[in-house]
Amino acid sequence: MKVAACTKGSGLSLAGAGLAGGIVLLAAAGGPAVAQGERRVIDGLAVETFASGLSSPWGLAFLPGGGMLVTERPGRLRLVSAEGAVSAPIPGLPRIYASGQGGLLDVAIDRNFVQNHTIYVCFADPVKGGGQTSLARARLDTEGSPRLSEVKTIFRQEGPPSSRNHWGCRIVQTPDGNLFLTTGDHSNHRDEAQKLTGHLGKVIRIAPDGSVPKDNPFVGRKDARPEIWSYGHRNMQGAALHPQTGKLWIVDHGARGGDEINIPEAGKNYGWPVISYGVEYSGAKIGTGTRRAGMEQPLHYWDPSIAPSGMAFYTGDQFPDWRGNLFVGALAGQALVRIELDGEKVGKEHRLLRGLGQRIRDVRQGPDGALWLLTDASNGRILRVTPAR
Repeated sequence: MKVAACTKGSGLSLAGAGLAGGIVLLAAAGGPAVAQGERRVIDGLAVETFASGLSSPWGLAFLPGGGMLVTERPGRLRLVSAEGAVSAPIPGLPRIYASGQGGLLDVAIDRNFVQNHTIYVCFADPVKGGGQTSLARARLDTEGSPRLSEVKTIFRQEGPPSSRNHWGCRIVQTPDGNLFLTTGDHSNHRDEAQKLTGHLGKVIRIAPDGSVPKDNPFVGRKDARPEIWSYGHRNMQGAALHPQTGKLWIVDHGARGGDEINIPEAGKNYGWPVISYGVEYSGAKIGTGTRRAGMEQPLHYWDPSIAPSGMAFYTGDQFPDWRGNLFVGALAGQALVRIELDGEKVGKEHRLLRGLGQRIRDVRQGPDGALWLLTDASNGRILRVTPAR
């Protein structure tokens, strides 16, 4: 049995986390057990391969005291130690519909994890005719081999199922404990994003037990789902809370052009597919144009598309000049995008790490102040990014 070699200088520790004892560390399917430890300097940044051999890693969440959870889209959840060792698949997940862009997608740690050991996973849930975006909560047990228990699906998307594409699936927990969840329009059912009778193309807001907060904007309306926070979205694969305002920010995939940054507000309509700054992949027009009364304008849009996935506001000490900047992963753009902000105004944009030639699926700020990235590949990696010194 091989165990990953220690990756020095990560600033992460397992001390006090209760995660080290008894965990069996194995190779991830299709890749080596040992973190490569490769270090490259690109754009003045040190890029370290912390762990590798992950199959289409999608979501990353740091555990209190050290280590992290990583999802693999084919339907596996892994615990990665503070030394970069990747565990065997953690048992106990719900059934996963792994097709096209669907599978096991995001993972988040409850704010009271130290007390309740609760995590959340977003996934494509198999139903007749395909799959739906669902959210489950579970208890992560780490005594001995890690496993999930008390697994409960607390949200199931209502509306036509998808066979392959546009699941959304980012999870954000707010300080009051409530959860935001993004959903996609399932591609072939884009008009559902404008319908309040279903959950496709929406930002969802629920309590940790799946109940509906009383102050949700559509509570009490018979023609609307009470879980809906905002609507008219396409495929939101990045979401984060602004560190000063506490507002939710999201990034949404456009078609050919028209990727967007939005600050979704309660009850508001963000236009898809009626308005868009993109066009069909064929070049044909989408909807009625770029503006319409009663529909919100994006805070920022990209044309051509970068295919945004993952986002994080930077507040750490490793890059003091970048505090307050927004970071977004780019899949098609194969870059880490740094965006200067002035309040809620988007300023200058910088494309970093294009020399990697990698699709960036997720972006997180680690407890060590480094930027942590997931690369979207069959032999995907966890990358730790720090200033080159």
